[in-house]
Amino acid sequence: MRNVEIMLPEKVNTIITTLQSKGFEAYAVGGCVRDSILGRRPEDWDITTSAMPEETKALFSRTFDTGIEHGTVTVLLGEEGFEVTTYRIDGKYEDCRHPKEVTFTRNLREDLLRRDFTINSMAYNKKDGIVDIFGGIDDLEKGIIRCVGDARERFTEDALRILRGIRFAAQLGFAIAPDTREGMRILAPSLCHISAERIQTELVKMLMSDRPQLIRDAYELGITKVVLPEFDLLMETEQETPHHMYNVGEHTVHALCNVRSDKILRLTMLLHDMGKPALKTIDETGRAHFKKHAVESERIAKDILKRLKFDNDTLNKVLRLVFYHDYRMPAAPCNVRRAMNKIGGELFPYYMEVRRADVMAQSMYKRDEKIKNLDDIERIYKEILEAGHCVTLKDLAITGKDLIEAGMKPGKEIGEMLKQLLEIVIEEPELNKRDELLKYVEQSIGDRVKPQ
Repeated sequence: MRNVEIMLPEKVNTIITTLQSKGFEAYAVGGCVRDSILGRRPEDWDITTSAMPEETKALFSRTFDTGIEHGTVTVLLGEEGFEVTTYRIDGKYEDCRHPKEVTFTRNLREDLLRRDFTINSMAYNKKDGIVDIFGGIDDLEKGIIRCVGDARERFTEDALRILRGIRFAAQLGFAIAPDTREGMRILAPSLCHISAERIQTELVKMLMSDRPQLIRDAYELGITKVVLPEFDLLMETEQETPHHMYNVGEHTVHALCNVRSDKILRLTMLLHDMGKPALKTIDETGRAHFKKHAVESERIAKDILKRLKFDNDTLNKVLRLVFYHDYRMPAAPCNVRRAMNKIGGELFPYYMEVRRADVMAQSMYKRDEKIKNLDDIERIYKEILEAGHCVTLKDLAITGKDLIEAGMKPGKEIGEMLKQLLEIVIEEPELNKRDELLKYVEQSIGDRVKPQ
């Protein structure tokens, strides 16, 4: 035990003291204790107790069974729910994720022993203070991720812990203890038993952390070979070109670190060059080329995002950015307006961030020139927004109804004409006036009906 005081939320303390008043042990446990010691605000407060599930339910007026077979009851106080779980010992794990059976116990140590990492195996209440049987505080102070007990046993019980360990290291800025790291390497193949949804959750949390570069550790430990084998191909693909100083995988890692912590941006940088390994060619001078790799990257990214069960909104945005990540242009207003039209107004700022992250992960060859180009595009983009230039059909000063009134027949030609008009105003935004566009339409209609 350590003399550390944690400010328990009032309702959490109420649940604990209610259980204690009836002779049961009860503690806040796990991540909430870890985060409190680190000065972070816990997302959730979990409670563990020596009371059996039915004994817990008898003490509170509003409860529902969350995972009663595993000893978990949700206690409702006001509008909030808190999970209260009976101390337990897990039986044999048969699917690298769930115990075949659990046995309830009155012994706190046995409950803490089944948890994944020492920093997550501490308990706390106001009466006893911190209960730290396995050295969690020492590991917090040293910045170490270490399994409780034998690492191989912990990872054999639940293979997802392998990814969780990498994720915690990335989020907290911690190192992984050598024996824990070795256990990850040995048991990494068992991640094939973990659902895509759970892998997605851990992968996104790692990518969104301050250290997304720990995907390199996942590669070195054989984790990506199972959950993201496409990344391994990147790490094996050299880039013999003056524009690059890293292989494709290392370039990807640096690009990840160059972009802000946003789910869409980080996923885009992870996937933007996935097409390069398949399309690499070497010319007679020994220089590498990856022609049309953005198209192939989009295809592979789609397979990955679908395999990992990402939602459609995320999938659509990331795929669009991957497709356009290498879209380059001279910094001229008409080019920027056309790019805004192609990429979309909502995603264009993301596209600019993707381009910058990509350039900053390349070599110094022509870097100043590339950055100046991006700076100029950004300046022009802001000017276009301020001027309110038309870049989409919805901003066009004329509608399909106007075209019909001008004498065009309803149908496919209406859409084609609107596209022509949009091209005109993208080139010359001052022509986005109803009368100007109608003149063009009337002239076009007249030309079509003139005798040959």
